[in-house]
Amino acid sequence: MIGFILRIAVFAIALTSTIWLFTTGYWGWGIFMVFPLVIIGFTFFRNENMILALNQMRLGNTEKAQKYINRISAPQLLPKKQHAYVIFLQAVLNTQELGFAKSEQMLRKAISIGLRTGQDKAVARMHLAGICAQTGRSKEALTLLGDAKKLDSSGMMKDQIKLMEKQLKMAPSKNQMRMAQMMGGRRKMPRR
Repeated sequence: MIGFILRIAVFAIALTSTIWLFTTGYWGWGIFMVFPLVIIGFTFFRNENMILALNQMRLGNTEKAQKYINRISAPQLLPKKQHAYVIFLQAVLNTQELGFAKSEQMLRKAISIGLRTGQDKAVARMHLAGICAQTGRSKEALTLLGDAKKLDSSGMMKDQIKLMEKQLKMAPSKNQMRMAQMMGGRRKMPRR
């Protein structure tokens, strides 16, 4: 919040100084001051921590990406689409710390707010399917994977979706897992 207030103050100072430079006849300095003004204005629409986190994700460094995305303390102040992406990235990167229930809740919220591309929507649904599979809801996971397959227009996640579907079809159902727990696990036959 303090960073947002400072950003507004710096933008106001830069705007007034740019207007003053143009009105007093210092056209060269006025044109030069337009560039910092545009950069500061751009930061209202794009959060720098989110840009750094996405860059680190692209490079494959998830620890730094997690550090950058966790720096965003009030994502509700961001524009709607960025709010969705911050929640999405926090859910994906912090699944171990948050747990399945909280991560699932955050992913569903990000989907409801609205992710921009179909590919991102497919990734979110695939992560949700993984969480559902871990918690024993294989039917819901299969429907989510079907949705992810429809949204994956480029076919980048085709192999991952097929692998998850195969694993879900081989996985025991929730009732079978419950029965195995009640029976004390699978009993081995004695050797003859």
